Amino acid sequence: MVLFSAPTLASNILQSLNGSINSIWVGRLLGEGALAATANANVVMFLVFSAAFGFGMAATVKIGQAFGARDVLAARRTFGSAIGFCVIISLVVGVLGWVFAPELLTAMAAPGETYIYALTYLRVIFIAMPASMITVILSMGLRGGGDAATPLKFMVMSSVLDIGLNPLLINGLGPIPAMGIAGSALATAIASIASMAGIVAYVYIKDLPLRLKGAELKWLWPRRDELGYIMAKGLPMGAQMLVISAAGIIVIGLVNREGILVSAAYGAALQLWTYLQMPAMAISAAVSAMAAQAIGANMGDRLSKISRWGIVLNLGVTGTLCALIVLFDRPALELFLGATSPAVDEARHIQFLASWSYVIFGVTMVLFGTMRAGGVVWTPLIILALALYPVRLGFYYAFYPALGADALWLAFPISSAFAVALSIYAYRKPGWRAQARAVPDEECEEETHVDAETAGRMAPTM
Repeated sequence: MVLFSAPTLASNILQSLNGSINSIWVGRLLGEGALAATANANVVMFLVFSAAFGFGMAATVKIGQAFGARDVLAARRTFGSAIGFCVIISLVVGVLGWVFAPELLTAMAAPGETYIYALTYLRVIFIAMPASMITVILSMGLRGGGDAATPLKFMVMSSVLDIGLNPLLINGLGPIPAMGIAGSALATAIASIASMAGIVAYVYIKDLPLRLKGAELKWLWPRRDELGYIMAKGLPMGAQMLVISAAGIIVIGLVNREGILVSAAYGAALQLWTYLQMPAMAISAAVSAMAAQAIGANMGDRLSKISRWGIVLNLGVTGTLCALIVLFDRPALELFLGATSPAVDEARHIQFLASWSYVIFGVTMVLFGTMRAGGVVWTPLIILALALYPVRLGFYYAFYPALGADALWLAFPISSAFAVALSIYAYRKPGWRAQARAVPDEECEEETHVDAETAGRMAPTM
């Protein structure tokens, strides 16, 4: 199980390190208001990416199946339709996002300084969104074809470029003017465009199987038969990410009402929570793949053992990581906020009350992984929707008059406990086991990516 989960964990860490280091640059060079702005912007971008991500995941599954059947042309047709469809979505959403960003930030109650920073940051990022989306779909398509190395190379390149350009464009150097938070967003945009150009060039120079040439380029216009599969598979995944990201936007809107100091503290806490949920994501993917293999081999009696060891591993790893974060949270939070920031103590308080909810929620993710391996799709979505909306928000509104902002931080473990209780109930029901069908490994892995909360990420994990 550890070996199964290692590649997913490594990819998650690399993707998240990029965002964390950028947040460190922004927080240390521009202050709490700018850090709070990136937290607001990241939640918005996660919502935007979620609109297309589910379809990309579905395409990845079908591409993998086509390669498994040695049908390269079918893989290219699916790949072309996925690229074309997601580019259309990203263009539409990018334009709408750029136009309506002020209204969205106003609805999120972004405080004055944070509003100005976040609007600037978002509008630059929205301009580069099509390039970012193409890179994501290209990477997912290559992974679906069994090539995990190429996307990883360009993820490293993009991360290094983004991290290196951030301080340069924020503060300026020589003829390069200081651009403040717009410079941070521009660094991300440049890295995204460079990564897209690089990966496209690499695909054609190496003549990789998914490259489209000549008459095949017409497949970039989405085909009805391909879209039928992509939408049927992608809608449940995309819907779950939209449910999670919309809940994240509501929560950060409630946080913003507490002022810039609390918003900045929450933004720093989000960065640590990104890493706290990584082990559960990786373990869930491993559990799902192993459970699918057991179902396919008519060894359904092994599901309980696989799930049990997944839960034990999650509690051990995530629990240890949570304890370390709580014990050593001050130096970690000071990376983002600075040693003298008054937001550090507020962030430590948030960590103490809310961090352990991810240990509980990790159990839910493991059980979801097992059920998804048997073809269960909508039950996890329903459980998460109930936990994130009526339970989390209901607890907040019920107890805010008595507890103040603490009602929001305590709502995290309360909603996680509710989710794990419902997931245990659903897992123990015999109906899904009797109807279980083996789901392909690649589909299991993609589906587990949709369970994690937004935290400090700009986009769902690839």
